[in-house]
Amino acid sequence: MAKGFALLILAVALASPALAGGWVGSWATSQQIPEPRNALAPEALNDATLRQIVHLSLGGKSLRVHLSNAFGTEPLHIDAAHVAKPLSPAGAAIDPKSDWALTFQGRDDVTIPAGAEYISDPVAFTAAPDSDLAITLHFETAPAQQTSHPGSRATSYLAHGAQVSAADLPDAVKIDHWFNIAGVDVPAAEQTVAVVALGDSITDGRGSTTNGNDRWTDDLARRLKGRIGVLNHGIGGGRVLRDGLGPNALARFDRDVLAQPGVRYLIVFEGINDIGTFDPDATLPQAAHDGLVRELTSAFAQMVLRAHAAGIKVYGATITPFVDCGPYHPGPASEADRVAVNAWIRAPGHFDTVIDFDRTVRDPARPDHLAAAYDSGDHLHPSAEGYRVMAAAIPLTLFSGRKGFTP
Repeated sequence: MAKGFALLILAVALASPALAGGWVGSWATSQQIPEPRNALAPEALNDATLRQIVHLSLGGKSLRVHLSNAFGTEPLHIDAAHVAKPLSPAGAAIDPKSDWALTFQGRDDVTIPAGAEYISDPVAFTAAPDSDLAITLHFETAPAQQTSHPGSRATSYLAHGAQVSAADLPDAVKIDHWFNIAGVDVPAAEQTVAVVALGDSITDGRGSTTNGNDRWTDDLARRLKGRIGVLNHGIGGGRVLRDGLGPNALARFDRDVLAQPGVRYLIVFEGINDIGTFDPDATLPQAAHDGLVRELTSAFAQMVLRAHAAGIKVYGATITPFVDCGPYHPGPASEADRVAVNAWIRAPGHFDTVIDFDRTVRDPARPDHLAAAYDSGDHLHPSAEGYRVMAAAIPLTLFSGRKGFTP
């Protein structure tokens, strides 16, 4: 598309009444430094085209894209960025007629400072709810430090040369990670808002189907039928109190919750990794375990306090069972910690309401275990069926206070 025509479309979009109001997130993901096994080779993004597929919860007649250099140590130059409709969630081919260039203050390229995030100009792109979007970037030079979301559960396609408008990338290297993309927003129709799911690998979708979009957040978005945005801010290995594979939940709270466009609800579903990594050899005294429970529940209280100050309702999700999980091999003390934290979550006056994932997926005969029907096989992460029943357990009445929304 000619640059002059693109600028004309941008000017019309910016003048549109639909864009005169706010924006709301349709898709988002958390950023981290990828651990070595999930990182690209340092030179992999030199003169490279990277096509990444994301799944939208809300639709709209225009959109904008967030690009991130959150963990970069030097400015990141992206010299072209495009969006298009993919022919499949599991392939690099796009519909060429749907291909549009993104601009940044009217320019085709953008330089993002270290530690920063940039939002594209609006582009006139009609997207349906529960649909896929291909975001294609061309990197002139590889970033000094990669910013990524390793647990994409979606395949990305890496090819060399400037191929942002290519109808397909048949020779691309396939990688199941996202790099430098952080969010997609659509114009907010009247009273349209978003819910953020803040969590660990269970929210991130470990155990779900690659390219299947069957995480519990995807299933919730389908139940909401494109009327409320669902933003997945799960992060593999995520912990509340200490950094894991990525930043701890309190450290990323501003970026992943408070800064999300249109957020009015928050589901907090985290803590299993704090408990699992705390005392795997069962050598610590009870006082230490009591301290862990106190620190976790205090952190949850801080999240509620900060979210309420921003006008966000906070729903606490109970921690699911994980006895027989190999890496953590939890014993009676760890299980007691989980039970104690869940008791605090369920107690009145802490969260605005409770989503009881524990009761939903546990084995009734052995409540410290996942039910076999919902276990992905590692006794920690639910299966796709487990995620489906988790989403089904969330009352849609929690979101029914919005004008025009009926569950």
